[in-house]
Amino acid sequence: MRKSKEDLLFPIFNYFLLSVISLITIFPLYYVFVVSFTDPSEYVKGGMQFFPSKWTLVSYKYLLSTPAFMNATLVSGFLATVGTACSLIVTAALAYTLSRKRMLARRLIMLLVLFTTLFNPGLIPPYLLVRDMHLINSLWSLIIPVLTSGWYILLMKGFFDSIPDSLEEAALMDGCNDIGVWFKIILPLSLPAMAAFGLFYAVGYWNTFFSAVLYMSDASKWPLQVLLQNMLIDSSTAAGGAAAQEMMNEQTIPPETLKMAAVVIATVPILLVYPFLQKHFAKGVMVGSVKG
Repeated sequence: MRKSKEDLLFPIFNYFLLSVISLITIFPLYYVFVVSFTDPSEYVKGGMQFFPSKWTLVSYKYLLSTPAFMNATLVSGFLATVGTACSLIVTAALAYTLSRKRMLARRLIMLLVLFTTLFNPGLIPPYLLVRDMHLINSLWSLIIPVLTSGWYILLMKGFFDSIPDSLEEAALMDGCNDIGVWFKIILPLSLPAMAAFGLFYAVGYWNTFFSAVLYMSDASKWPLQVLLQNMLIDSSTAAGGAAAQEMMNEQTIPPETLKMAAVVIATVPILLVYPFLQKHFAKGVMVGSVKG
């Protein structure tokens, strides 16, 4: 059939519009990347830098040699690894327990979990709880209050509901206890769900900001996002800002290039997490299909 003029123009217009939107979205990221690698002498000359005439790693070298920045990176790494592991264990354990029909008070606990997804306690109760637990200025104050999510529990419970009860019954008949069933049968079959929720938790912990502002008055325990926010607002404030100001005075590095390099360092690790977990998605599906 012959296509009308409108049928031919519509996809062209769509491709053009989507291309423009993509460029608008990507250009700020590209500009941050370019400025972070631009030589300070070239950046001082002014003007828009679409492609650096002289590449340099001086901003990255300085940031990675600054104790305040490296300490904040280690704090964020601790939150993303330890926090994700703890959250996955708690979420998977509670979701699996709720998926077992023989559990006592199962409906009541389900209602309580559902209640947390509908109503938010606000700002003051969590702060009072953290204060009374003596967790102010402790890294655990950034993990324990957000250790799990009611929504993630319900989603993972739905995944566990799809696993046949016959697998658990067979394992119990072979002498395996409930913990053994969870570790040896359920978790290997749940690798796709664990990888997906692990990615969600890791992104959340790596981007920890507001709770750190509330609970962390000690600058040495700031995560990377809080330090980066202080650098972006004022290069001469807080620990990271003072370091940037010192570098600007001693080696004439513009604070803007340091800020852009800090943004790249804070963004790249979490961008690399998804391709890494992509293999585990496929591997988990294969394990589940073979053992099922």
